[in-house]
Amino acid sequence: MLDGHDAGGLTNLPRHGESHIVNLHPKAIINAALDPKGLIAGAAKLADRAGDEAYFAALCIRSGLVGPEPPRRLPQLLLGFQRYGLLGGAAVAGAVRQGDRAVMIDERGELSYKALDERSNALANAWREHGLEAGEGVAILARNHRGFLEAVFAAAKCGARIVLLNTSFAGPQIRAVAEREGTDLLVFDDEYSNALEGIEDPPRGRYRAWTDAPGEDTLDALIQRGDTSGPPKPAAWPKITILTSGTTGTPKGAPRAEPRSLSLIGGLLDKVPFRAREVSELCVPMFHALGFMQAIVGVGLGSTLVVRRRFDPQQTLDSLEKHNATAMVMVPVMLTRFLDLGEEPIKERDLSALRIVFVSGSALGADLAQRAARALGPVIYNLYGSTEIAYATIATPEDLRATPSTVGKVVRGSIVKLLDETGKEVSAGETGRIFVGNISRFEGYTGGGNKDVVAGLMASGDVGHFDAQGRLYIDGRDDEMIVSGGENVFPAEIEELLVAHESIQEAAAIGVEDEKFGQRLRAFVVLKNGAQLTEDDIVRYVKENLASYKVPREVVFLGELPRNPTGKVLKRELQERGEGSSG
Repeated sequence: MLDGHDAGGLTNLPRHGESHIVNLHPKAIINAALDPKGLIAGAAKLADRAGDEAYFAALCIRSGLVGPEPPRRLPQLLLGFQRYGLLGGAAVAGAVRQGDRAVMIDERGELSYKALDERSNALANAWREHGLEAGEGVAILARNHRGFLEAVFAAAKCGARIVLLNTSFAGPQIRAVAEREGTDLLVFDDEYSNALEGIEDPPRGRYRAWTDAPGEDTLDALIQRGDTSGPPKPAAWPKITILTSGTTGTPKGAPRAEPRSLSLIGGLLDKVPFRAREVSELCVPMFHALGFMQAIVGVGLGSTLVVRRRFDPQQTLDSLEKHNATAMVMVPVMLTRFLDLGEEPIKERDLSALRIVFVSGSALGADLAQRAARALGPVIYNLYGSTEIAYATIATPEDLRATPSTVGKVVRGSIVKLLDETGKEVSAGETGRIFVGNISRFEGYTGGGNKDVVAGLMASGDVGHFDAQGRLYIDGRDDEMIVSGGENVFPAEIEELLVAHESIQEAAAIGVEDEKFGQRLRAFVVLKNGAQLTEDDIVRYVKENLASYKVPREVVFLGELPRNPTGKVLKRELQERGEGSSG
C-alpha cells in the first residue's frame, strides 16, 4: 500500500507516518472505546487525521488561502460561511477580502469579486421569489463565462443541488439527465435552445445565461431587478453533482457533499504551488470536475480566472502574455493544440510569470510531457483522478523529468492500493487494479450503483503499477483489457507508442473479436498534416517495438478522433465506425 505523506519540500512542517481514512461519527468512536484495542487503534487514527489537518492548514496559510484578517472582516467572513457553507460562503469571503479585484475576465470584460457576490445575491433572491427551496435541483448548461459562476453561487446560497450539465449533450441526453437528476430550475446558454426543445419548463423556470438577445428570462434581467443583499440562510447546504464523461456509455451523476476536511485543497497545495491573488488561464470547461475544482480553488485564493467560451490556442498564448498568467489549466488535447503553434513562437513570448501548467482529464503520455517541458520549461503538473474518486496522484515536474510516463506519487491524505483478481495487493512493478481511498470521493451514482469497493477503497476503473520510488503508472482501463492469444493486452500501451511516431498526431485502440487469437486490437490513427503512412508501415512499427500479440489486426485512418469537451476519446463511437473502414 502507498499513501500520500510526502511533505513536498515543506520542511518546516511536521511529517508523520501512514495516512488513514477515519470515521469520525460519534457512534464509531463509542464502539471503538468498548474495545481496548479498538480504542488504541482509533486514537492513533484520530491523531494521524489531526496531523493531516494541521499540515493542510499550514499549506493553506502558506498559499495565502487563509491568513490574518482585520477584526472588522471576521464577523462578515464567519457569517458568510455559517449561512451558506463553504461554496456559497466563498463568494462572500471573496467580496470581503478582495473587493474590486477581478475574479474573472471573460469575453465581456472584468467581473469583480464584489460584483460576483452582489449579482449572485440578487439571483438567489429572485429564484427564492420564484419558489426555489433548499435541496431542489438547479441544472446549469453553460460554457465558461461569468453567468456560470453567478448561477453556481446563487444556487449555493439557496442550498440547492447543483447539477453541472455537459455542453456536448444532445437533446435526448439532456432530457434523460434532467429527469434522472430532478431539475427544478434550468440555466442555459442561448446556443442550446434547440437541444432543449420538447423539454417541459421546470417548476421554478428556465433562464438564459449567455445571450445576445435581451429578455425577461435572462440572468441579467433577474439580477437587475433583484435584491443584492444576502439571502436568508437556507435549510440545507448545497450539494454538487458532476456528470461522468460517458465515454463508453450514458453519463452518470456523481454527487458530492461539501467537504468536511482540508484534504481536498491541502493535497493539491502540497504538490502544486498555487498562490493567492495570481492569474490563472482556465481553458477547461467549468462543468467538468477539473475545471470546477480549479475555478473554486481560484476563487478561494482570490485569483483572477481568465476564461473563454471556446478554446483557441492562439488566443490562449496571447492571453498568457497579456495577463502575466501564473497558471494554465488544460486537458492533454488542448495542450497538444497549444504546442502545435510551434516551439519557437511560444518561446518568443514573455511567459516568465507562468509557473504552473496543470494537466488532467485524460492520459498525458510521455511524448506530450516531454514536448511541453521543452517548450514551456519544468512547469508541468499532471493529476490522476476521476469524477468519482477526486484525485489520487500528482506528477510534479521533477517526477516527469525522471520518468515522463508517470502520473506521480500518491497525494497526502489518500491511499492507493493495486489489487489482483483475488483482491490481493501486488508488488512494485506488477500490474493491478487501482483502488483509492480518501474522504473526498463521491457518494454513489444518482441513478443507483457505485464503483467497486474493497476494504473501504474504491476502484478507479484503471489498472497500473508502481515503480520502486512509489510513482504510479497507468497501464490502461480495466474494462478495456483484451486477451489475445492467451496474453493480456491493454490498448493504452499501443496508443502511447503510436503517438510517439513522428508522423502520427493522435491514436486510439479498441479490442475486436478475432477467430484465431480470440481478440485483437483495431487501431485508429490521425496523421499529422502532410504525413503519409500506410497500414503496413504502422503494423511494422508496432512489431519493431512491442510483442507480436500487441500488433493491431487492422488500422483505420481518421481525420480526427471523436472526443468529448474534456478531451477524452469516445471509444463507443470508434466501435460504431470501425467496421469496414480499414486501410
